[in-house]
Amino acid sequence: MKYVDEFRDRKLAEKLAGAIVAEADPARHYYLMEFCGGHTHAIFRYGVQDLMPDNVTFVHGPGCPVCVLPVRRLDDAVELAERHGVILCTYGDMMRVPGTKQRSLIRAKADGADIRMVYSTTDALKIARDNPDRQVVFFAIGFETTTPPTAVALRQAETEGLANFSVFCNHVLTPAAIGHILQSPEVRELGTVRIDGFLGPSHVSSVIGAEPYEFFAEEFGKPVVIAGFEPLDVMQSVLMLIRQVNEGRHEVENQYTRVVTRQGNEKAQALVQDVFELRRDFEWRGLGTVPYSALKIRDRYAGFDAEKRFAVSEKASREVKSCECPAILRGAKKPTDCKLFGTVCTPDTPMGSCMVSSEGACAAYWSYGRFREPAKKKEAVA
Repeated sequence: MKYVDEFRDRKLAEKLAGAIVAEADPARHYYLMEFCGGHTHAIFRYGVQDLMPDNVTFVHGPGCPVCVLPVRRLDDAVELAERHGVILCTYGDMMRVPGTKQRSLIRAKADGADIRMVYSTTDALKIARDNPDRQVVFFAIGFETTTPPTAVALRQAETEGLANFSVFCNHVLTPAAIGHILQSPEVRELGTVRIDGFLGPSHVSSVIGAEPYEFFAEEFGKPVVIAGFEPLDVMQSVLMLIRQVNEGRHEVENQYTRVVTRQGNEKAQALVQDVFELRRDFEWRGLGTVPYSALKIRDRYAGFDAEKRFAVSEKASREVKSCECPAILRGAKKPTDCKLFGTVCTPDTPMGSCMVSSEGACAAYWSYGRFREPAKKKEAVA
């Protein structure tokens, strides 16, 4: 296939849907978690769920780094801009995520803080060059996909001697999060969240490869199929997962072979290894503290580490009390289970990150009209 339209072909979708219906055992139910919010949006944008038989249910996972960033780290970023007077650079989705008392970066900007939306790390470096008398902090977030560009920025800052540039690092790791979900009481002990297999993330896997998923596929007996973002990618991956479940296999398979290899991008991996090291633990929204699930800047680049350059206060942070975003990120609830969804919480007045992020589950439900679901499709838990 050469063109994106080929991955959205209606006749091919109907054939795949027929194959899924034929191979899905009517005596069992299949609960498949899509970890990435890009898959969630593809599922609803193209009506993939509506092409599934009644016994195939998608369980929405953590979604994206904007969604899983804890409130405390967002509050720290706001404080960097307001109390330390830095120029804070960040990606667009982070601007509207509500922190404690609904304090977001965009509200801090409206009150006078110098917060600027950027499209890349090179934008942040240019701002530092253009403002030599100001401290510039890049608010770095992202899974493994956006980590290499941050590493490049740190190396470039060192090469140029940009003493006024630093990074507030919040890069997190996908495999650690998946393993944590599978070890959670909701999955292992309580059985409230059924997961029979995973649709593995696409762009993350283009960097880290398929190999890192092999451990927990074997350890927890859960198949993983790395899936592309187009509707036919998702449907083919569902068929591959159903076949694994039916056959009692729990392997890592790669549907997205046009982009992902088993080894991944080794050059990018080496770059990240040179600049970053593992944190002992890191808090995720919805998942709590996850050991060895995030990165910090190595001592060699400590002069460009905003956490060492600036002190932030340890103020108490809290989410909106009735927001179900943490449970949605764990797959324990759907957006329609939240009493704020579509009423108090809308894209214009978001109460949680799941409604703000372009890859959030709540944003997907809102964007594609999933306000109410048929009873037979409503439950994502056993």
